[in-house]
This record gives sequence, C-alpha cells and structure tokens, in this order.
Amino acid sequence: MNTDPWIFGFSAVTVIATIWMGFRSARASKTAGDFFVAGRSVSVGWNASAISGEYLSAASFMGVAGMVMSSGYDALWYPVCYACGYLFLLLFIAGPLRRFGAYTIPDFAEGRFDSPLFRKIAVVFVLCIGFVYTMPQMKGAGTTLAYIFPGLPYWAGVVLVGAVITLNVALGGMKGITLIQAVQYWIKMFAIAAPVFVLMAVYGSYGKQLGGNAAVAAEIQASKAVVRSETPSDLPQPAGETLRRALPAKAPPDASWMNPFGPLTTKAAKAAKVVDPRPYSLLYTYSLIVALVCGTAGLPHILVRFYTNPDGVAAKRTTMWVMILIGVFYVFPPVFGVMGRNLMPDLYEGVGSKGTDKVVLELPRLLNERMPGLGSVMSGITCAGAFAAFMSTFSGLLVSMTGALAHDVYGRMLRPKATAAERMRMFRFAAVGVGAVAVFLGMQVEQFQINFMVGQAFAIAAASYFPFLFLSAWWPGMTMKGAASGMLGGGVTAVLAISMTSFSDLGWVPLASFWIAHPLLRILGEQPAIWAVPLAIFLMVLVSKLTAREIPTDIRMKMLVLHAPEELGLKQEYIQEHQHGH
Repeated sequence: MNTDPWIFGFSAVTVIATIWMGFRSARASKTAGDFFVAGRSVSVGWNASAISGEYLSAASFMGVAGMVMSSGYDALWYPVCYACGYLFLLLFIAGPLRRFGAYTIPDFAEGRFDSPLFRKIAVVFVLCIGFVYTMPQMKGAGTTLAYIFPGLPYWAGVVLVGAVITLNVALGGMKGITLIQAVQYWIKMFAIAAPVFVLMAVYGSYGKQLGGNAAVAAEIQASKAVVRSETPSDLPQPAGETLRRALPAKAPPDASWMNPFGPLTTKAAKAAKVVDPRPYSLLYTYSLIVALVCGTAGLPHILVRFYTNPDGVAAKRTTMWVMILIGVFYVFPPVFGVMGRNLMPDLYEGVGSKGTDKVVLELPRLLNERMPGLGSVMSGITCAGAFAAFMSTFSGLLVSMTGALAHDVYGRMLRPKATAAERMRMFRFAAVGVGAVAVFLGMQVEQFQINFMVGQAFAIAAASYFPFLFLSAWWPGMTMKGAASGMLGGGVTAVLAISMTSFSDLGWVPLASFWIAHPLLRILGEQPAIWAVPLAIFLMVLVSKLTAREIPTDIRMKMLVLHAPEELGLKQEYIQEHQHGH
C-alpha cells in the first residue's frame, strides 16, 4: 500500500479525536436520561450543530458531489430538498414533538394513542429506516478507507469504521455522541469549503468551470487538442485557465448533463427507448422531491434529537439554525461535482468505491501538479471531513435504533419493570448487535451510489413516519387503527417497491428485462413517494373516520400538551412518568 502521509495523518487525527471525545463524554453519561435524550439539557447552539452534523451524512459530503458529476443538474434536487425538509419540521413537527416529552418516537406513538401495539409497529419502522440509512454511510466508509489505503478491500473499511462508532455509542449513548456530532459539523464545513476555494483559485471559478462543459468541450473537439489516449498529467494547464480534459465514453454528453431532464431522471425511459422521456422525468423528479422533503420530517434518528432540547421553543429555534447551517454547507458539494467532470473525468470509468462518489476525496490531489504537497494536504482535509460525515450520521442512527431496542422493546415490552441500570446495560448490548448488522448490510452495497440509497431511505420515512407525525400532532380525529393502517400501508408498500428495484439491480431478482419494458413501473418502484405518501394519508384518514369511536378519551388534553406553551406545565407529568416509571 502506498499511503499519502498527509491523508493518513488528517484521517487518523479525526478518528482518534472521535474516540477520545467518546470516552470523555461517556464519563458524563450516568443515567437513562443521559443515554436516551442527553439529559434534555442540550442548548440550541450545540443541538443545531449536532443535528447538522448528524444530518450531513456521507450522502451530503460525498454523494451529492458524486451524483452531480455523474448525472448533472437533475441531481441538484437532492441538496435543495435536503434543506427544504427542515421547513416542514420547523412549522409542523419540532415543537409539538418536544412538548410531548418522550424518549423515543415509538414512545410518542404509544403515548399519543395509549396503544402498546402501535409502539411495536413504530419500532419496526425505526429499525427499517435506520438500517436502510446505514448502508450508504458504510459505503462512504469503505470508499474512503479504500482511497486512503490503496489496495485495502472495500469491506475492511466498513468493518473498521463500524467497530469504532459502535464502541462510541455503546460507551456514552446520546449524551456521549452529542459533543462529537457538534464538533464534526464544523470539521465537515471546513473540509468541504477550504478545498473548493483553493481549487477555484488555481483552476478557475465555478462559472468558468461550468462554461467549460459547453464552450471548452466544443473547442477541444474542434481543434483536436486533446486525444483520449492522453492522461491528465499530460495536459497543459496554464494558471487561471480552464481546460477540460477528455471525457470517456461512459460520461454523459454535455447536452444531457446540463439538462434538468438528465441521466438520473430519464434513465428508465431511455432504457426503454421512449421517444419523449420528459413526462417520465417529471414524474421521477416530483416523486424525488416528495421523498426528500417529507422524508426529512420523518427520519427517526433526526426527530429523536429534539427530545434533547429543554423545551418546545428551543426545539423550534434549533430547527431554524439547522436550516441555516446545512443550507450554507450545501453550496459547496455541487462545485466539486462540476470541477470533477472537467478535471478528473477518469472517475467516470470507475465503479463502486472507485467511481464518482470519491470525487471529493480525489479532486484536491490535482493541486500537487501545481504546488507539490498542497494537494495532499487538501485531500487529507476532505478525507477528515468524510470520516466526520459517515461517523456522525452512523452514530445517530445507531443511537436511534439501539434506543428503540433497549427502551421500547426491552424496557417497555419484554421487561416493563426493568430498572434504569438494566436498560442502560441492554443499550450497550443492543448497540453491538445493531452495529454488526449494519456492517454486514454495508458490505453488500458497494455498487450503489451513496445519494441514491439515502433517497430510498427518505422515501420509506416519507411514506410511514411523516404522515403519522403530521396528522397525530395536528388532527384530533386520528385513531390508532388509522395511524397503524397508514404506516403499514404506505411504509410496507414503499419498502417492497424499493426492494424489488434494488434487488433487480444487484442481480438477485431477474427483472431487468421487465423494467426495460415497463419504464413507468420502474420509476414508481424506484421512487415510490409520489404514490406511497398519499396512500398512507388516505388510509389514515379513511380508517380513522371508520373507527371514530376509538379516539382517545383524553385527546383534548393531549392536543394541549402538544401545542400549549410550556409555561402552563402540561408536559411535566408525562416526562416524569418516563423518567421514574421504571
């Protein structure tokens, strides 16, 4: 292995600092409240940074740039909708959810409808969404480690990172990872921004790079100044000028790459040789928007962080700051994608962990051509940011899933009389088990794009948790049977549709020819949110109307708890029940 010492050094410092902060924070985690909700004492600033750190996953740090490079402008819906989803959280969910004062989202599910059965359904979807979301984080881990240590197998990176994060979560729970995630946001912000400014100073501004996709390409082809046999190091690169390197055959042409109906959204229609793919592209785009916006407001590992705020007002202020922090971050990854297309087109030839998903890691090394050593430093910084990205998100996912098993399954279903110490011990055991399953799943998905997998996790969250949380918080007429019917109807069908397309792409199910013949069904299966979310809402409303006699008798008080100002003290009794009830 020929490892760059700068890249290895920055990455090692990030991992060691993460472990050190985990051990340091673990000493402060002494109660069940610390493990599950960080003692409900996290300030707005720290929580906003921690949520942003948790939310900005490998999909945001590596996947957005990789997908913009591979698919072009129609991939920009991902960063836009990732940020917009927090507006839904701010307006409709963050405040009421915190005022209800539970430990987990399944806690809220049972408390809202007085139904232990519904808690079980909610736990299933926490685990389902969580495991689907861990897979792209593990892909990011395997890709980054394979880049740092050339020759290291993809699976080895998945195992190593999975073990480190599982250790951190098992030691300190929610309180243990809050400091880590907050610090990691600022690491990611610096790691994505600094190399962009340096690259633009050396190779030309974003506008010049973008213009190169049309004008420079035509100029290169006309003059035959670049032939496909040349390597990037053979090409002259006058300082301050933009010269795009030859695109390989696998790269999408400029007209397609710069079109809002690009390779991502027209893939199914073009495979079927449809004459006009735009209607299919619009359907794919609308479904993707629904999945990302509504899915953001239905991610259990993000929602549970609002329980760490002192009150509902703090939860809403936290959400506002999260919108600002992640909005600033998302300015930078698309720049990597555009510059990568011009300056490192050889990545189009790679597959799996060697493809465009590693453009953020590879691109800064080009600076070594002009300023030896600077590229290694900048690449080391982006590698540190990549570690912070998938480690912080995987930490949050692990806490969410482990909390569901230790608090909801063990502490509320199997052993309702379990002491706080017993639940904390089970939390540690569950963390190890969940981490092992996540590592195994991550080893299976090397060939999928990071962003694509995250989009599917969002679609499942949008079809299950978002309708449930929105209607439960704002509609007194919702019944347990209505909520359960909608979650199962929308969520299960979304999981099945996504599984069929994904298993087909992996070669596990022989449906490739079927999808080619039926592009509409392929789109509706790959991006099910456009029909699964309305289906879930329709079932919730219909079944609730049919079972209106089963509306909880104390629904008016519960709606007051959800929406009344904290000064009235209506939330206190519910919180005390969870803190001292077992």
